[in-house]
Amino acid sequence: MSPSQKLTKADIERLLSNRFSQDRCTKLAHIPAPGKLKDITKAAQRIKAAIQKGEKIAVVGDYDADGVISSVIITEFFEDIGVDVTLKIPNRFTDGYGISPAIVETLDADVIITVDNGISAYAAGELCKERGIDLIITDHHNIPERVPEAYAIVDPKQEACPFPNNEICGAQVAWYLCAAIKEEMGLAYNLSKFLDLLAIAIMADMMELKDMNRAMVKSGLKYLNAKKRPAFRAIAEFFRKSHFRSEDISFLIAPLINSSGRIEDAMRSYELLRAKSDTEAMEKLLYIVDLNNRRKEIELELFQASLALVEKEKKIIVVWGEAWHEGVIGIVASRLSRRFGKPTIVFSVTEGVAKGSARSVGEINILEHIAAQADLLKGFGGHKGAAGMGMAAENLPLFKARMEASLEGVDDEKFVSKSEVLGEIDPGAIDFELLDILEEFEPYGQKNPVPSFILKDAVVKVEKVIGQNRNHQKIILASDNVTLESIHFNFTQKVNSGERVDVVCTISKNEFRGNVSPQLMIREIVTGS
Repeated sequence: MSPSQKLTKADIERLLSNRFSQDRCTKLAHIPAPGKLKDITKAAQRIKAAIQKGEKIAVVGDYDADGVISSVIITEFFEDIGVDVTLKIPNRFTDGYGISPAIVETLDADVIITVDNGISAYAAGELCKERGIDLIITDHHNIPERVPEAYAIVDPKQEACPFPNNEICGAQVAWYLCAAIKEEMGLAYNLSKFLDLLAIAIMADMMELKDMNRAMVKSGLKYLNAKKRPAFRAIAEFFRKSHFRSEDISFLIAPLINSSGRIEDAMRSYELLRAKSDTEAMEKLLYIVDLNNRRKEIELELFQASLALVEKEKKIIVVWGEAWHEGVIGIVASRLSRRFGKPTIVFSVTEGVAKGSARSVGEINILEHIAAQADLLKGFGGHKGAAGMGMAAENLPLFKARMEASLEGVDDEKFVSKSEVLGEIDPGAIDFELLDILEEFEPYGQKNPVPSFILKDAVVKVEKVIGQNRNHQKIILASDNVTLESIHFNFTQKVNSGERVDVVCTISKNEFRGNVSPQLMIREIVTGS
């Protein structure tokens, strides 16, 4: 296709299909077997022995959505097969991240299983060894130079692990462990009951939505919409959702589950997902909705404070503030990265210690850039799209300078996902049929971004500033005798009636009072005259 040729619906369908041309796994029947994960059989055999001997088993989870869901899956599995386990989900503010010696001290257990954490917990591993506790680590984060001593480590990123998909989330690894235990014990148990939860965890933890992850999320959405769990019936009722789509996971369900761990205690979300009745679920949900509203208020305050510190000429944003709320700095980093199209790291400084959260954009592996500054850090971890780290606050200026230098030489094209902007669209192609085509290739997310298009030389027919803070602009555009409704959220460049503009946009379904129409969601005004 020549650069000047406008995309038709057939072109768009072909380009989106090409994103998945290398996928080995297109349906659940194709996903790899549990045995492909290194050490998983060893782990399952030890757990089977513990069950048969009546030994005490404890589970240590994590406070984000992936960690909470990992905890729900494994504890519900054990409950269903009649095994009592102790659960500890660390509190972000009092316990810190993951399993630690202090947490081990509180657990009366012969076997401890971690889910969505543990691969960096060297000190906890040492204590487990001293106490004669068999530690089974299930995680999905990058492998550090020094790994803990453990009875078994199940992490697809470790060396010599033949599992073909290493970009899976913690909940998937926990789910696979349940599958391995099921096999070892010869149980008749339908693990597909957890697909609704897995879809949420995969998307919440920003895993690549290709191959097995895509297959699992697509199937998971069907289970989610069956609303078998009281929690999802409560969410659907409270937010008036007759049908959940992938964007509801990203913008509604995942933030709700994350909010309790960010503001108070992740056990609140765990209890919501494990609720046994609709009444209990609604009661738990109402409490979490309040927490989420508090989270939004704090987030807005920090976002506005951080905006004043952004140096727009730099290729990366690194900002910090005294006693910024640690529970929301990751969301603020995400908002800044989307706003400016740059990797972003936001730190909270308390008593001389800086804790940071990073979010990346495009093709940039933010974890690699952070790892290169390891001599300044007390610890770090994560994956290429998101990471966390800690350091002495006095090192922040040097860290910032080094990160800016590290990103300076990166090509501009790396800041935008190659598969994101498909090209210039023919205005006549924007119709209901196109909406169906775009819906066919959901769920969108990492490695399958919502397709963006360039619309050139459109005339602004009507414009109106809207929103409580007057920071959004509703615009009616005309191009090639086609009239198109559009909206530009959080605009920085206002357009006026009569102007000719080029825009980068996505196309969504606008549903209002029973009427459905295509709507452009403007991401950027490219030119204005």
